[in-house]
Order: sequence, then structure tokens, then C-alpha cells
Amino acid sequence: MGKMKYIVNIFCIVSIVCFFTLVRVTYSEEKAGHIGSEKCMTCHDDHGKEFQKSFHAKTFVKEKQLNQAEHCETCHGAGSLHAEAAGDKNAAGYATILGPKTNPKELANSCLQCHGNTHPNWKGSTHSRQGLTCNSCHNSHKSSVPGPDQGKLLKKKTSTENCFQCHKDKKAHMSKASHMPTKEGKLSCVTCHDPHGSPYAKNLKTASTRELCLTCHAEKRGPFLWEHAPVQENCLTCHDAHGSLQDKMLIAKSPFLLCQRCHVGTRHPSTLYDDSAVKQQNSRIINRSCQNCHVNIHGSNHPSGVYFMR
Repeated sequence: MGKMKYIVNIFCIVSIVCFFTLVRVTYSEEKAGHIGSEKCMTCHDDHGKEFQKSFHAKTFVKEKQLNQAEHCETCHGAGSLHAEAAGDKNAAGYATILGPKTNPKELANSCLQCHGNTHPNWKGSTHSRQGLTCNSCHNSHKSSVPGPDQGKLLKKKTSTENCFQCHKDKKAHMSKASHMPTKEGKLSCVTCHDPHGSPYAKNLKTASTRELCLTCHAEKRGPFLWEHAPVQENCLTCHDAHGSLQDKMLIAKSPFLLCQRCHVGTRHPSTLYDDSAVKQQNSRIINRSCQNCHVNIHGSNHPSGVYFMR
């Protein structure tokens, strides 16, 4: 009986909250009106000055034919009730505009009014599901800092630095001896990933990692007369996509920690634990590489290249 009473009380509280929320939203929709950017500037003058220099402001005038009076409310919504609240956060009308604490989906929907065609995969994307929104990476009021990504209104100098705010593990990989040339400015995270969403895993720009790698490493594509199965399946079988302490961004030291994860046959020798090889004290087991002989490890077109030796 006590449990039933508790459930009924919870149901009543939820119903009351929903009712007042509905009333508040309805009131806001019926009463909120446009007041013009000049009125907004009486409190938010700092944002106004920054915004007028931004890429957004120039686009509003040139592409959207919006005058300055319409700028603020184009994104934030009608501001009359917010202005009437006069900074009182407890007033009913204070939260009737879109702001930093607005639900991320609502903020994203505001941006997607213009950017929906260029970012069609945002809704339901990994970043969206994690509660990120456009202003997690972009600052819509300020002009972007000088740099290769100028004009994107990023919070950091480059898109890569933006990504590193959350992906600190990848930042560590990029600092290893063998790494993607992001620090050198030859590419960035968005060269391979689409931060606004993708129909593929890991926000990749292609359906598979291999296809992505081959956009730059075309010489590894083939077709080859003799194909190395791991190469055809996934480049990440042997390489770390972001960085490694091994040469050529390999995931392990070649040959014994890399090649011999698959090639464990005896008497080649393939492993230090091959009894015959140890007894013979074969010189190939120490300080030698499989690729001394198997030079075309990604594939061979030579008639005698079945073992990728030519």
C-alpha cells in the first residue's frame, strides 16, 4: 500500500511539472515578439561588437539579405520576454531564447536552419548523442583566430586543436616518434573524419579504413597478382592510424612482434622458440627483418612474387 502511494505521489508531481512547462512554453510562443538587435545590445554589447566582425554577420548581409536589426533573433529567437525579464533568471520569460544552457538539440536545430544541407548527418551522430552541440567547438559571435581554418569560427586555432580538447589520447599518439603530420600542418583530423557526423563508423569519410588510407596511399591499392590478405582487409591490422613509437606507424616492432603474430611456422625460422633454429644459432633470428627479403609486403605483381619477395 505504501509503495502504491509513493508511485501515485511521483505521478502527480511529474504531471504538475509537465503542466507548468506546457503553460510556460505556450505563453512564450504566444507572447514573445521581436525587439531588434539594438535592444539586445543594451545588455550584450560585447557580443554585438564581436559579431559584426564575424563571418556570420557578413553572410547574413550578403547571402541572407538580413539587416543588422534581425541578426540576434535569427538564431536566438524572439527576445521580448527575455528582455522583460531584465536579467532575472527566475522570471518565466528569461529562458525563452536560445542560449548556452539551452537543450543541445534545440541549439543544433537553430544552426541547422542554415547548415542543414552541409551537415545532414549531425542528427543522431556520435557527437550529438554525447550531448555536444555546435558551440562546443564553434563560437558563433567571434571571428576565428588566424590560421588554416580561418572562417570556421572555431574555438581553437585549428580543427585538430579543437578535437584534442576531448580526444586527449589521440593527442598523445600524435606526439609519438612516428605520427600523422598534423603538427606539421600537412593534414588535420577532419582530413579523415567528419566531426559533424558520418554514415560510417568512427565518423570516417569513407566506408572503410582501407579506402580512406588509399585516398593518399594509392600505390598500395593494387590490384596485385599476389595479394597480402591483411592488407586487403584492413590497414590497421599492422599500422596505428594516429601514431606509434615504431617505424612507419606500425603497431608493434617488426618482425618478431608484428609478422609473427600470424606467421608462426617452424624452421624458417619464424620464432625464437623454434627449437631447431635455436640449436643452429641461425643468424636470422637476431636483429634481422622479414622485409630484408619480403620487400613487397603490401603485394607483388612479379610472376615469382608469391612470397612477396619481388
